Amino acid sequence: MNAENREMVGGTRDKKRGHPLLRWSTKQETFSHGFSQSDLQALSAICEAIMPPVPLLSLDLDMKLKVLRNDALLSFFKSSGSHVRPDEVAEVMATKAMPVTVTVVRIVLRLLTFRLGTLLLCGFVCLDKKNWSFLLLKFSDISLEKREKVLQKWNKQWYNPLARIAFMMIKAIFLFYYFTWTNENTENPAWDAIGYKVDIGENEDIERKQRPLEKGIIETAKEDEATIKQLMINKGLKLKEDKESNTFKIECDAVVIGSGCGGGVAAANLAKSGLKVIVVEKGNYFVPQDYSTLEGPSMFEMFEANGLLMTHDGRFRFMAGSTLGGGSVVNWAASLKTPDAIIEEWSVDRGIATFAREGYTAAMESVCKRICVTDKVIREGFQNQILRKGCEKLRLDVTVVPRNSSEEHYCGSCSFGCKTGDKRGTDITWLVDAVDNNAVILTQCRADKLIFAETESGRRKKRCLGVTVSISNTTINKIEINAKVTVVACGSLMTPGLLSSSGLKNPNIGRGLHIHPILMAWGYFPEKNSNFNGAAHEGEIMTSLHYVFEIDSTTPNITLETPALGPGTFAALIPWVSGKDIKERLAKYSRTSHIFVMVRDEGVGEVKGGIVKYKLTKADEENLTTGLRRALRILVAAGAEEVGTYRSDGQRLKCDGVKEEDLEKFLETVDAPAGVVSMSRRWTHSFTAHQMGCCRMGATEEEGAVDGYGESWEAEGLFVCDASVLPTALGVNPMVTIQSTAYCISKRLAELMMKKKQD
Repeated sequence: MNAENREMVGGTRDKKRGHPLLRWSTKQETFSHGFSQSDLQALSAICEAIMPPVPLLSLDLDMKLKVLRNDALLSFFKSSGSHVRPDEVAEVMATKAMPVTVTVVRIVLRLLTFRLGTLLLCGFVCLDKKNWSFLLLKFSDISLEKREKVLQKWNKQWYNPLARIAFMMIKAIFLFYYFTWTNENTENPAWDAIGYKVDIGENEDIERKQRPLEKGIIETAKEDEATIKQLMINKGLKLKEDKESNTFKIECDAVVIGSGCGGGVAAANLAKSGLKVIVVEKGNYFVPQDYSTLEGPSMFEMFEANGLLMTHDGRFRFMAGSTLGGGSVVNWAASLKTPDAIIEEWSVDRGIATFAREGYTAAMESVCKRICVTDKVIREGFQNQILRKGCEKLRLDVTVVPRNSSEEHYCGSCSFGCKTGDKRGTDITWLVDAVDNNAVILTQCRADKLIFAETESGRRKKRCLGVTVSISNTTINKIEINAKVTVVACGSLMTPGLLSSSGLKNPNIGRGLHIHPILMAWGYFPEKNSNFNGAAHEGEIMTSLHYVFEIDSTTPNITLETPALGPGTFAALIPWVSGKDIKERLAKYSRTSHIFVMVRDEGVGEVKGGIVKYKLTKADEENLTTGLRRALRILVAAGAEEVGTYRSDGQRLKCDGVKEEDLEKFLETVDAPAGVVSMSRRWTHSFTAHQMGCCRMGATEEEGAVDGYGESWEAEGLFVCDASVLPTALGVNPMVTIQSTAYCISKRLAELMMKKKQD
């Protein structure tokens, strides 16, 4: 492979900007988006209306003075969305977003290129009344002021779903790109204006040559067919080549599909027992010096579906890791143990053997020890200070969040990979244990189909013989990995698809999805007269937590914590009510603190054919509302100048001099809005980072997709070892629970396999 190609897939790295895959390409001149020039003209016209130039005279006095003192901010308010090349926005949309939403955008843009289509979507605003003949104008010819009014109508029109979905998608993609794109010097002009800083320099504390998985990993994207084959042989794999079908056949004791919280733990336990283990991972391998901390390319490279997979109604966007180490690499380090009430419910009420208290409690201790969990905090960041202070003012309990990082950790970019190397994901813990015990890891390797054989006897009708996988950049047609046991750990969004597409029929596969739905409240804390130092994007992401109710098996669990929101995600999620408003919001970005409410959901969803359907119950919506109101009270108590929610109408309250009765009236208007695809004038778009269920454990085949030890009810030798096996929603951040569950399943499996070998 030549030097240029090796640079693109991970051979050479720029010391100051991280891995090439984790930074923007600055030389793109050809595009594959498929939008016509007329479509792009309409897209540019929409982007300009989303972010128009804002006259200083229209700003209030405080903002006007702030702008006049800051040249970057002055330039920001004068600029417009038309300065961004529509080709680039279109390319991001076409290549990264969900195909169904891209189709909606294409339809709307195409209609706007015609006069009659513009009339259909925009109404009589497209009439040119200055012309005696009342000529119809296409969208791009309408004045900027009128285009902005059109977008405001689309934002509210429940009866015009095409326009509203297209508006939401264009607004989200455009603003995300606007605030994450960087030039060849890794600069974005808007960052100075909004007070955002990103550490892109080399971390001197990390040995640059250190790649702890090097001896066991085969990074297939960097190799050709011959070297992949030789590397497999060198690492002790038994390899056969079927030239007729152009298939490589590999033999091992155990194949683990996925390398996150479930797969990483399973691989370690199986390898440590002396078994030959192969780990299959579709993502790439990165180490701390690779991380660029750049929000846009990091999101697209390290998250499932580029971080843009949504529920069918657009209400929630999924954040799920898709890199070596999975979610443990990009999560927020919260390491809470499984609550006692949940262990009781799963082990006693549901009869799931894995959660028997003594063994499971010991597993949690082993997990916390391996990933170095601490509950000590030396220094809290801006948002956590505010959550803690607000709770103390209201005399509410606030607790420390245990984390799998040191007490000195102060990294605000862990959601894009921890650049300090301090967060202990599976890539620097369990997978290292696996490789140290001769496991082999294949990256950029996608599992296609599980291999089954019919059984003549036994409780299960099938026997799993392994999996076929594919590597995209070689002439190898496929690789067949034959194993005594197969462990699927692709996560709750991907595991069901692999099982069902391989022919399994259990009706619980793909159903029973829980997502810990989240809604956010925000508070603005200007620097003047403030006791809180720093910026919203700085410092450890989670160190403070408030439970609205004590956790037990019957009380709804409502948790308040703080999120990581880069400027791109912030801009994509916040409500858009006008061009002026969006710019003012972004100008306040660095001092806008967030608290999110997370509930243990009763509602369930399903994953089928790449579409995720999910519906909250009435109780879930009530619990989200309760938590959101509590979060707003905390922000007000902490001294916010203004607070609000993420409802599409820009719901907010000025806090200066607000009376208790005024606050109560405002809180009564706070609710849990529906998604963008709803029959509602007001909607919201939020995110969720915890996906559970879809292949849940059950005491019987009717109750679950796998038994109480993680083995498929349909296929002997097939185990599921990730968050999809959890019987219900958990109610707290799930990393320790997933790892502890995987620990129990894989430890027992390893013991059984070793016993068989001895027999």
